Amino acid sequence: MTNETSRRGFLKGAGATVLGASVLPFLKVLPASAAGNDVVVAVTGQTINSLDLHRTGTNRPSYQVAVNVYDRLVSFGTKTLEDGSLSYDYSVIEPEVAESWEVSEDGMALIFKLRPDGKFQDGSPITAQDVKWSFDRAVSVGGFPTVQMKAGSLEKPEQFEVVDDLTFKINLLRKSKLTLPDLAVPVPMIINSKVALEHATADDPWAMEYLHKTPAGSGAFKVAVWKPGEQLVYERNDNWTSGPVPAVKRVVLREVPSPATRRALLERGDVNMSFNMPNKDAKELAGTEDITVATTPIENSIYCLCPNLAFEPFKDKKVRQAIAWSVPYEEVFKTAAYGRGAPMWGGPAASPADIAWPQKFPYATDLDKAKALLEEAGYASGFEVPLSIDLSQSDWMEPAALLIQENLAKVGITASVEKIPGANWRTASLVEKRLPLHLETFGGWLNYPCYYFFWAYQEGHLFNSSNYRNEEVEALTSETLHMPVDDPDYAPKIKRMIEIVWDEVPRIALWQPALNVGTRELDGYEYWFHRQLDVRGLKKV
Repeated sequence: MTNETSRRGFLKGAGATVLGASVLPFLKVLPASAAGNDVVVAVTGQTINSLDLHRTGTNRPSYQVAVNVYDRLVSFGTKTLEDGSLSYDYSVIEPEVAESWEVSEDGMALIFKLRPDGKFQDGSPITAQDVKWSFDRAVSVGGFPTVQMKAGSLEKPEQFEVVDDLTFKINLLRKSKLTLPDLAVPVPMIINSKVALEHATADDPWAMEYLHKTPAGSGAFKVAVWKPGEQLVYERNDNWTSGPVPAVKRVVLREVPSPATRRALLERGDVNMSFNMPNKDAKELAGTEDITVATTPIENSIYCLCPNLAFEPFKDKKVRQAIAWSVPYEEVFKTAAYGRGAPMWGGPAASPADIAWPQKFPYATDLDKAKALLEEAGYASGFEVPLSIDLSQSDWMEPAALLIQENLAKVGITASVEKIPGANWRTASLVEKRLPLHLETFGGWLNYPCYYFFWAYQEGHLFNSSNYRNEEVEALTSETLHMPVDDPDYAPKIKRMIEIVWDEVPRIALWQPALNVGTRELDGYEYWFHRQLDVRGLKKV
């Protein structure tokens, strides 16, 4: 087969509704520029395991489908960072499906006017009935979507009211600083209820099985192809009504597990983007001719080592503290993060001076302290424990785990590194919460410390993979979550929450991460808090 034949075959496949695994070898000989100005080729190391964010077990990489294929009532704005790269703007809320909104006189309701020309991808109108059904679904299916809605004080179907076809009302349970921004996160996506209900059953009233594989949205792109473990192909929705029609017609997102292969494809010009690049590659490729590397600190995010309190040794606070004093933080940061991000160890005091989050925890490497605490807890001889990592995040998790394993052995703890496939990681670590000791990557979408605590420290919530519960933290989190930040009680309560979790250390902070994205012959990449790829603004250059 000649290169020209390969190129024709690739381009034909990229435009069809079916693409085989045979496309991948063509990336080795086909420069991304040969695909034309309306096709972007990107690679990622993570698997998209569902097209429905609301489905139980849907993993974080899959959230991008909700962003690109569905719309919300509102969205965040865009700003330019100091380095010239683009980022979402948390301070600005912009219309999406809603063209305007207002707050009722008593402040206890939000009333949204929908765009009169709003259309789903099948051409049917977007109505307030669709918005209500979608919100009813989000607060009813349970798991992450329902808790995320609850964070914005959106808790039950009775709150959502259809005033007329183009007017949707939210009756608030309480005034909250989180309600409006929570409408701009991926979860409250607007689904074509007419299509969904055609595929609903008595056992599946929310059409979970259908929407898992077949989106019904109004977003800027449609899903042309989805083969988990291989690729996702987006095709432009030329009739998008919630924003300017994208510049590119198609985005081919290949799943390439090997970081070395992803780097080689970008360096050779076979792809336009490597999304979520390893820190090593980002450091080494920054400043390379023809390649642009955007490195953006992830707000409200910490990479952590998590001891699970459901397992006997970790029920004892002194054991958790011993683990915290055992971590070789500096070596982990240099080896796993390549110095990209911000250190989160070595804080000056056991109590915080302010409410900045994240901020440095009051632990550093001190093996003598670790041994003394283990002896006090009755584990002078140590114990054995698996240390679990996500293979799809092995670029940082594996070197971090090996360094932590080495230091734990020095205090008598034998940790065997357990590698879990990325497709199974979320279920094992977050849904079932069954990993005794593991690395974890949570970042809070709404940029407040109380929101981070809501997800990561409250009992039963998804990202509390440590199975932690503290009665005072439970109460303080509930009290501060909806409280205005200028309330005089807010800062003291936040400081107390931080003080408690620093002492009880169910999550051992390693560093605040950054998201790295490498591009070539491509413009318009925008960083988002959800750390997933937004393809809507991309354009070839």
